[in-house]
Amino acid sequence: MIRTILFLSTSSGPGGAERVINNLAASLDSQKYRAVLCLFRPGWLKERSESCGIRTFVLPTHGMTDWRWAIQFKRLLRQEQVDLIHAHEFDANVQGAFVAAVSGVPLVATVHGKNYYWERLRRRLAYRWVSRRATMVAVSENLKEFIVEKVGVSPERVKVLYNGVDVLPQCTPTEVVECRKELGLPEDHQIVGVVGNLYPVKGHQYLIEAIPAVLKTCPNTSFVFAGRGQLESELKAQVSRLGVEKRVHFLGLRQDIPRILAMLDLFVLPSLSEGLSMAILEAMIAGKPVIATRVGGNPELVIDEETGFLVPPRDSQALVDRLITSLTNKQQSATFAERGKRRAEGQFSLQTMVSSYQSLYDHCLRSGG
Repeated sequence: MIRTILFLSTSSGPGGAERVINNLAASLDSQKYRAVLCLFRPGWLKERSESCGIRTFVLPTHGMTDWRWAIQFKRLLRQEQVDLIHAHEFDANVQGAFVAAVSGVPLVATVHGKNYYWERLRRRLAYRWVSRRATMVAVSENLKEFIVEKVGVSPERVKVLYNGVDVLPQCTPTEVVECRKELGLPEDHQIVGVVGNLYPVKGHQYLIEAIPAVLKTCPNTSFVFAGRGQLESELKAQVSRLGVEKRVHFLGLRQDIPRILAMLDLFVLPSLSEGLSMAILEAMIAGKPVIATRVGGNPELVIDEETGFLVPPRDSQALVDRLITSLTNKQQSATFAERGKRRAEGQFSLQTMVSSYQSLYDHCLRSGG
């Protein structure tokens, strides 16, 4: 019998959690599962999922006390004959858990990050309630520890299932050259890249602050930032103040991330907080050396001085030192890249993630949640 899994997402992206949802829903074993998607608002995830043939619904909500949404969602569960709900992020986890409880439907609640205003007692109590009525999943060991310590959820109620990434499409050398030309990047420059929305939590300003010092030692270097967000004008102003406009390129939201990664010599993610970064995983599986901050689940992905470098957050000088080391020691960078690629293809592959979640779904369905 084919079981229907309904994915419920707080956000429509684009972002790492949304890519996980799309990849997971599109990769379930079609002989065992049927995936449908419910969103609070339209956006990137809706378009991406529908292009993959996933039946998608949008039910706007006004928050945790929106009883009209609860009625609509319960009706949707009956209409689609949903066997299990897989909710992602705070609002979807809480609202989904309430309807799941009154409908008798098992629920898996995945937590992707720490930015949920945990200091608010109401939110901590809500997640404790969810943990008693759902199977709670954290995407890294670090995030599980945070949920246990800061929220007060019992450790036995939180499972850790790592995000996974698929092998990226291969780009030919000709395509890489064309991508460089399209973006106006000199042929003889090494390219340092960041992929991530331009939000404060991503720490882009600390990398930009490091650029002038890096250019003094590695003058033939260009930096690309792929992503969009609220800090775009502020970051561009910082680049202008530092006088490095000719070496920094803001690419906006890109639909061709495999092309962007293919042309990079080095990937950097200067985040202040992370759950388990899909951007790092995609860089690793693309065979790129990685410099990341020692926050969240990053140390569970990047093994310092073995598959890349880890630096403290908000530390531009540490970024300078590791950037220069990576750009001037190409043999070491190539070794890091190869080790990182093997690590991503094993422990953090898409198939590993899909298999883990399918096993969890089976367990929840057998036990009734």
